[in-house]
Amino acid sequence: MTDTEPTTGAGKDAVGQITWADLTVADAEKVRDFYSHVVGWRPTEFKTTGDYCMDLPDSGKTVAGICHARGVNADLPPVWLIYINVSDLDESMRRCVEQGGRIHVEPRGMGAMGRYCVIQDPSGAFAALVEPARS
Repeated sequence: MTDTEPTTGAGKDAVGQITWADLTVADAEKVRDFYSHVVGWRPTEFKTTGDYCMDLPDSGKTVAGICHARGVNADLPPVWLIYINVSDLDESMRRCVEQGGRIHVEPRGMGAMGRYCVIQDPSGAFAALVEPARS
């Protein structure tokens, strides 16, 4: 997740809830256009990173992100990555490793939204864990 702020807002949702999904790829423009044509999403460029928020065509609500695989996103896997709220990121990472998973991307800040990491479960699937900022 880049410094975009999805309208779903990680800090507004319950622990365990999926709060966001994004896709990080080498050719973000091509993939942006693909989803625009296939599902009707309308892209909005996030000016500071050049990444894209993908908005519903009728309401304009942001529902996903498509990001460039560069900078802090260079090591993210090219999969639709879901972000799941947790109450304590450090404890969830400890439990991930204890249960046979691994930490793929160490914790990173998301500005006012909190912090996140990317894990890989024992089956090989990826997910991001989000600890919303405490008010």
